[in-house]
Amino acid sequence: MTIKVGDSIPSVTLKHLTESGMQEVTTEEIFKGKTVVMFAVPGAFTPTCSAKHLPGFVEQADAFKAKGVDAVVCMSVNDPFVMQAWAKANNVGNKVMMLPDGNGTLTKQLGLEMDGTAYNLGHRSQRFALVAKDGKVTSLQVEKPGAFEVSSADNMLKQV
Repeated sequence: MTIKVGDSIPSVTLKHLTESGMQEVTTEEIFKGKTVVMFAVPGAFTPTCSAKHLPGFVEQADAFKAKGVDAVVCMSVNDPFVMQAWAKANNVGNKVMMLPDGNGTLTKQLGLEMDGTAYNLGHRSQRFALVAKDGKVTSLQVEKPGAFEVSSADNMLKQV
């Protein structure tokens, strides 16, 4: 079942790389008591994700903060090392939290997985973006396969 507006973000523990090394982080830590914009991409270093999706959120990070967003999160079904390398390659700094969902646990619980085996990608996340306030989804924008229209940073600024 796909998450929808009004639903709570599922409770999941993920691992990500920080300056202190590998750390666990829960969805409660990320979303509780905060306004969060989270966007998901099919894969780090893939063409649309690298050329348009991530850069748009990095460029608009200050605009999101000005609208009261506490955190902008980029999620992908990639391992923590790939997400860290992708962040460095795109000069993300601490503008966007890079959240690896290496096993696709959160993606599956959101009901937003896709089968990318035809492209040798395995099972990944659909391209989407959401706004959550105190862990409840207030906006959900899921792309049609192959599209990049509704989950852009510019569109998500209108959803906050």
